[in-house]
Amino acid sequence: MLIARRADTRARADVATWKMMAKLNGSSGLPPHARGFLVRYDALVKETGEPEATEALIRIVYESYYAEMGGVGTAPAVPAPAVTAKKDNVMAFRPPPPKPRDGGRSKPSLPVALIFAGLAAVYVGVRYFLE
Repeated sequence: MLIARRADTRARADVATWKMMAKLNGSSGLPPHARGFLVRYDALVKETGEPEATEALIRIVYESYYAEMGGVGTAPAVPAPAVTAKKDNVMAFRPPPPKPRDGGRSKPSLPVALIFAGLAAVYVGVRYFLE
């Protein structure tokens, strides 16, 4: 069953890649066996619809890969991945919630004027006692 799953995953990925290459007029860069599968796909599309032809091609490629990977006998049926009815599966970007400015701690902050007054008092005190 491990070989079957690997073969099915590889077949689905390859068929999707080959179809995209064909749509982008890049099928000349595909290997000869891929071009042969695409010719079969075009014939299947003329007989049935595109989704049925895609699944039929995936099954053909899967059986080929199963035998190539060392599978014995007929390739077992691997359940197709569940297809969601929702076409718009893109989520809207939501920024993370803002973090508290004080890092989660609530400590009182001293005003700048108070700090300046403290530094001035220290300076005057040091000058007064050293002279």
